[in-house]
Amino acid sequence: MASDTESIHNLSADDYLSIGAPSEGLYKDNGSRFISFAYPCNSSDKAEELVKALRKEYYDATHHCYAYRIGKDGQTWRANDDGEPSSTAGRPILGEIMSRNLSDILVVVVRYFGGIKLGVPGLIKAYRSATQAALDKASTTVKTATQPMHITFPYASTDKVLKELRKRNIETSDKVFETECSLTAHIPSSIIEQLSNTLMKIDGVLIR
Repeated sequence: MASDTESIHNLSADDYLSIGAPSEGLYKDNGSRFISFAYPCNSSDKAEELVKALRKEYYDATHHCYAYRIGKDGQTWRANDDGEPSSTAGRPILGEIMSRNLSDILVVVVRYFGGIKLGVPGLIKAYRSATQAALDKASTTVKTATQPMHITFPYASTDKVLKELRKRNIETSDKVFETECSLTAHIPSSIIEQLSNTLMKIDGVLIR
């Protein structure tokens, strides 16, 4: 797996690893083909949409097994065997994701049956190996866990508010600068309380 080694070894308390772009892999065993697809993915809804699209594209495949892990600590996850014997497909896929400490990721393995049964150990090896093949080609990226904070403030306080946000490299969106201003700040979880206290000392600032 390609990566920025220096960044990965200097993670902050709010940082975690994911992949930067989709990647693909392939594993073959006794005539069966296991085509693997890894995607950056930050919601279960998006994961299900991607799986649905692959089911449609590879409609003639025997199985479409997958696992996803979402959130800094992987608090949202799912492993699906799609008709394979219990825990022979989804779990090995998820296990490989977890062994690399990745999150915000979906891996789907599409199987074309080759006519020879692989047995439980063979299936576990195949789905794990197919996952490895896709992840080995993926680029690792560092993400930061943030929480959205909606801030409103009078125009006269704009410079002070923006100064505090820029000082901490806070990303913002939904910005409105009029007589009454507002924006959404995406704040690293570990500093949200401290920053809230600082902003509330500025005239006219309201936070929700």
